[in-house]
Amino acid sequence: MKKKIAIRLEDKNKWERRVALIPEHIMELNKEFGIEFIVQPSSLRIYSDNEYKKANAIISDDVSTADIVIGVKEMPIDFYEENKTYIMFSHTIKGQSYNIDMLKRLIELKVNLIDYETIVDENNKRLIFFGRYAGLAGMIETLYAYGQKLKLMGYYTPFEKIKQAYEYESLEQAKAEIKIIGEEIEENGYPSDIAPLIVGFTGYGNVSRGAQEIFDLLPFKIISPYIIDVNYENFTNDNYNIYKVIFKEEDLVQLKEEYRVEENKKPDYSDDNMHNQKFDLQDYYDNPYKYESKFETNLKNLSILVNCIYWTEDYPRLVTKEYLKRDTIIRSNLNLKVVGDISCDINGSIEITKEATMPDKPSFTYFAKEDRYEDGVSRLGVTVMAVDNLPCEFPKESSMAFSEVLKDFINGIASADFDANFDELDLPEPIKKGLILQNGQFTKDYEYMKDFLK
Repeated sequence: MKKKIAIRLEDKNKWERRVALIPEHIMELNKEFGIEFIVQPSSLRIYSDNEYKKANAIISDDVSTADIVIGVKEMPIDFYEENKTYIMFSHTIKGQSYNIDMLKRLIELKVNLIDYETIVDENNKRLIFFGRYAGLAGMIETLYAYGQKLKLMGYYTPFEKIKQAYEYESLEQAKAEIKIIGEEIEENGYPSDIAPLIVGFTGYGNVSRGAQEIFDLLPFKIISPYIIDVNYENFTNDNYNIYKVIFKEEDLVQLKEEYRVEENKKPDYSDDNMHNQKFDLQDYYDNPYKYESKFETNLKNLSILVNCIYWTEDYPRLVTKEYLKRDTIIRSNLNLKVVGDISCDINGSIEITKEATMPDKPSFTYFAKEDRYEDGVSRLGVTVMAVDNLPCEFPKESSMAFSEVLKDFINGIASADFDANFDELDLPEPIKKGLILQNGQFTKDYEYMKDFLK
């Protein structure tokens, strides 16, 4: 007998308009597999109740008869019911303190928990994600903040024409308008006083690629991380291009001195090839305590930093308050004007990210010398864009892309017998990898999470 699936309304905040399964795909699954869907009514959701009704879904607040409940974000702690299956971004795999009580409740209720963040292929690459849209919206918000900051500094530039992501009718419209701004820069340039304009991207995954997709609509040149410092003066006369730098792990960190095989040997940054020293990426992942940040060498030359990396407390920070204070004292003003912290780890890889923000108040500014903050974009200081639900700014496009992948796994989940032994559990392999709890017990790959409960 086919299981019933519920689509829960999203109510974490007023900006959350996304949905994990769109009406078109619900109709497909109903017709092809006979799966029944119950959709909780929502006036906020980007797709209307009527659209789901036309897709043969039942519209009802009561989802108690559903065996499987699908959401985007985590659900209120009193919503969960015993022995059900929940699919969502649970925000628990890093031991997030704000969801520990929820995790304990899910264990107590003996539920099955599938987390989108842990659904991966044979190469451990995530399959179901909003990352590209976080990058797209995050880059637009970052450029918006930069344009506003330049305006406060007395510079009138094409960047000030960039709007916030949610103010565009669609992603297509946003791209079209930013492309026109790029053409204006290509023709007329930007004030020579702010050249060179160097934008650094940390990371090279889906989020970073989404951010670069927007950035690449502007006139740009790519430069290597290892030539910024030594060749900085060569870029100062170019105010018709924006310089783009992509930082990988080997560009961000280095072994601490006590772990270096050849002590006192310093890398020669004058030639790309000379920098091609052995960097053991897996060792960095396995033993992050052996590494320290070396990012400050290049940070001082960036105008904008777009942070797109995965980070936990085990890894070194890239931007610290100590460094910013030191650099502020050395210079009369920092080169670094804006940080687009798309990763948005509070006090994380970007230590000055003090809180997550919302699209209507996307930024705050940090003043390193005084170690203080102001809301919004300020003329001085480092402005941080820290919206943590960026895909919400393009809710329809991001929902469509997400649902397109998720729908292919739904029948496998609906057909599974979660009472079977894990080894015999018949689930699509990526979903099995994403199963954190089975009947309230941590599956093998997630037993480390027991430590979070202590």
